Amino acid sequence: MERGKYEGPEQRLFAVRGAVQAEVNEADAILDATEELLRALIDRNRLDPADMVSCLFTTTDDLDAEFPAVAARRLGLDSVPLLCCREIPVPGSMPRVIRVMLHFYAPVGHSPAHAYIGEAQKLRADLEAAQ
Repeated sequence: MERGKYEGPEQRLFAVRGAVQAEVNEADAILDATEELLRALIDRNRLDPADMVSCLFTTTDDLDAEFPAVAARRLGLDSVPLLCCREIPVPGSMPRVIRVMLHFYAPVGHSPAHAYIGEAQKLRADLEAAQ
C-alpha cells in the first residue's frame, strides 16, 4: 500500500467537512463548485491523495445534473473511495448545496480546517476555520 506524505506511527484519522452552493443545476456548475470546495479542503489541510481514506458527498434535492464525485476524479482522486448521497430535504433549507465529509490520515497534532464557501458559510458560521 502506498503511503502518503504523513508517514510514521504518529498519525491518526481525521475528518473535515465543507459545503458550497452551486449557481444552477447544471453539470458544469456542480463540478466547478465541488472542485472549488475540494481544492479548499486539500489546500487548507495540506492533503495528499495517498493520505485520504474516503470522501462522502451530499447534494440537496434540487441538484441532479451531475455527481459531485466526478469533480474529485477530475482532481486526481482516483484511488479514494467516493460516495454521493441526498441531503435530507428540510423545508426552508438552503438550496443547491453540495456538502462533503473527507476522511484522511495526518499527524496527531494536525488541526483540521473545514471549508464553507460563499453563501454556504451561513451553514456553519460557528466554525472560525470555515471562513
